[in-house]
Amino acid sequence: MNNSNLSTDVIRFSKPQFSMAFVAAVFFSLILAHSSTSAYAQAEKNSTAQAKLVALTETSTPSRWTQFRGIGNGKASASAKPPVQWGTQQTAWEVDIPGTGWSSPVYKSNRAWMTSATTATKGEEKINKSLGAFELANKKTTPTAVNLHAICVDLESGELVHNIKLATVDQPDSINSLNSYASPTPAISDGKVVCHFGSDGTWCLNEETGKPIWNKKFVVDHSVGAGSSPIVFENKVIIVCDGTDFQYITAVDIDSSDEVWKTDRPPMRASNLEHRKAFATPLVIDFEDKKQVVIPGAQWIASYDPVTGQELWRVDHGSGFSVIPVPSFEDGRVIFSTGYPKPEFVAIDPRGSGDVTASHVIWRARNAPAMPSFIIEGGKIFSISDKGIIYCSDAKTGAPLNRGRIGGNFSASPLLAGGNLYLCSREGKITIVKCSVDLQTIGTQDFGAAIMASPILVDNDLVVRTEKKLVRIKAQ
Repeated sequence: MNNSNLSTDVIRFSKPQFSMAFVAAVFFSLILAHSSTSAYAQAEKNSTAQAKLVALTETSTPSRWTQFRGIGNGKASASAKPPVQWGTQQTAWEVDIPGTGWSSPVYKSNRAWMTSATTATKGEEKINKSLGAFELANKKTTPTAVNLHAICVDLESGELVHNIKLATVDQPDSINSLNSYASPTPAISDGKVVCHFGSDGTWCLNEETGKPIWNKKFVVDHSVGAGSSPIVFENKVIIVCDGTDFQYITAVDIDSSDEVWKTDRPPMRASNLEHRKAFATPLVIDFEDKKQVVIPGAQWIASYDPVTGQELWRVDHGSGFSVIPVPSFEDGRVIFSTGYPKPEFVAIDPRGSGDVTASHVIWRARNAPAMPSFIIEGGKIFSISDKGIIYCSDAKTGAPLNRGRIGGNFSASPLLAGGNLYLCSREGKITIVKCSVDLQTIGTQDFGAAIMASPILVDNDLVVRTEKKLVRIKAQ
């Protein structure tokens, strides 16, 4: 792939423009970069050594993957050596997963957990009646009932250990046709598994037995189904509730479910309620000896004290909504995607206080993803668009470096392992690309079934959840 046709897609920051986003963007809203000043450059030099990424307050090892994108935000251990080509003989096992769910598997010991849902679907006449004149009526799914499940698989044998029916939801809310009723990825901490189904309920289970410890509901109107995954920080489960009606962040005690804090999001400007929702998963950073939990949303990205919930800073990023990708933190910059309808990367200096829109935005750039999260490695941003275009950009300036077409459509987020990017398409094809500016494709594998969940690594083995199965591929 060459960069001879690259456009100059870096945009100097100015006041946001607020136009009405086109309705069709909502259909793709779920499943479930140049103007840096010398002052920033000097600040980065002084602070980079103090910047680090934290999640679940654990160190990154190849023997755990305890939340969405893992504790390395999509990066496996640097020493990992996963397979790049394989045949049927390298399939350690594959197991049927009951129901449907786009949550990614997580594990801390020798068992992988994920969620799933089984449904009974209405006929077309009832679907249209229940949705009425809503603008995306013909693009949503409405079942008569949904059974919510927590699924546990033994990672050595592939045996289905637990299939726990947590609840039946009668007359559930409609979801987008690309989403599922089990899209948020669970989080594991201290012998507990937190399974989140958005407004349909959140359960904390014993990791060993699967026995429920508590369940609680955080009700907002997701409009197209839930997407934000929970994280655990210092015994607190942090949950994002960015609905069309209410927008807030909350933390509850993982042992008791008691509310620790609840913080409203900044005020919304959009009159169209659909443009107030978002589906991002929090990112915890440790910067200059201060922990922050950074969460993009519609119109705003904000940072909070994860202990108290106090808002630390906020940036008005414009009219973007349905923000899905997890933000990243690199060399003293928070980098995130602004979401639909025209996603852009924005880089922010996280040292500010209050509304820092005019003072702490470092750069903006095009070529940001709308659904899949992205990888930052070696000072470069690697992203895959929903339509299968892979981009490489400079993380310091946002300048485009290269791009190429992978083909297919993408919802799953990339995995970086063994120096390669693993890109899983909705059509069921995994494309393996060298994590370097030349974007060289070094292998492809076709699973023959849709892949909506993000892949993970277990030691050196690749674990992939397809539409109906969980598969473990052995390293060579």
